[in-house]
Amino acid sequence: MNVKSFFKFVEIQTKLASVLPFLLGIVFAIYRYDNFNIFNVVLMFISLVFFDMTTTAINNYIDFKKANKKEGYNFEKHNAMVKYNLSPNQAKITIFTMLTIAVITGLILFSLTDWFVLLIGVISFITGILYSYGPIPISRMPLGEIFSGFFMGFVIFFLTVYINIFNTEIISISNEGFNIYLFLNLKEFLVLFFVSFPLVITIANIMLANNTSDLEDDIVNNRYTLPYYLGRENALKLFKWSYYIGFIDIIILTILGILPWISLLILLVIIPVQKNIKKFEKIQTKKDTFVVSVQNHFMISFSFIATLLVQILLL
Repeated sequence: MNVKSFFKFVEIQTKLASVLPFLLGIVFAIYRYDNFNIFNVVLMFISLVFFDMTTTAINNYIDFKKANKKEGYNFEKHNAMVKYNLSPNQAKITIFTMLTIAVITGLILFSLTDWFVLLIGVISFITGILYSYGPIPISRMPLGEIFSGFFMGFVIFFLTVYINIFNTEIISISNEGFNIYLFLNLKEFLVLFFVSFPLVITIANIMLANNTSDLEDDIVNNRYTLPYYLGRENALKLFKWSYYIGFIDIIILTILGILPWISLLILLVIIPVQKNIKKFEKIQTKKDTFVVSVQNHFMISFSFIATLLVQILLL
C-alpha cells in the first residue's frame, strides 16, 4: 500500500472534521480555564488522528466486504479497496497497526492524567469500532448522525479540555478498592456541552449529507440510515434547521457571558452557510454537493476557534 492509496483508504481529507473540535477544546481550555498542557495535547492528537483513520479504514473495509453493488460513482471511485485494488490482508494489517498506535498513545495519556480519561477513551474506542464493525454497524442504522455528532463534536472537545484541566477537580474520577467515585461539576459540564453544540450539529450534518447523497445506493447495499426513515424531504429540513439552532446556541452563550462578545462575529458565516444549504437542497450527490456540509463545518468551526484566539490575545 503506497502513500496515495493509504490516504484514500483512511480518507485523510476528512480528518479535519475531528481535528477542529480538538483545536476548539485547546483554545477554550486556555480561554475559560487558563490551562494548557502541551505534552498531553500532543499525545491526544496522535491517538485521535490514528483512531479516526482506523475507524474510516474499517468502514471502507466493511463496505467492500458487504457491498451488493460494486459499481457506480459512489463505490468504485470512492472505496479505496476497489480503486487501488487493495487486498483484504493489506487492509487488516494497516487497520491493526493504526489501532495499536492509537491505543499505546492513549494509554500513555491515561498514565499522565487519571481514570476518567481511560474510561472515556475506552467508551470512545468501542463506539468507534462498533460504528463500522459488528452484526449491525451503527453506520448502517439511523443512529450514525447522533453518534458521530456526539462523539466527534462533543466527546473530542470535552476530552481535549479535560486533559488540560484534569487536576482542577472540575470533573474527576477516583477509586478505592472496588469503589469508584465520580465528581461532576454539572454547571461546567453543561457549559462544555453547549459550547461544543454547534460542532455536534455540523459533524452530524456531514453524516446526514453523506447518507442523503447515498440514499438509493445504501438501500441496495442494505444500509438503512436516517434519511431512509425520515424521507429525503425531511432529511433536507433537518439539515437546514439544525444549522440555525447552532447559531442560536452561540447567541445564547454570548448573552450569558460564557463566550466573549467577539464570538458574535461567527454569525457572519450564516451567509455562505445559507448558500451551501440551498445548493444541497437542489441536488444531493457525493460528486456535486456533499462537500458543502464539510465546508459548513470548516467555516463555523474555524470562525469559532478564530474568535476565541483573538479574545485570548486581547486579554
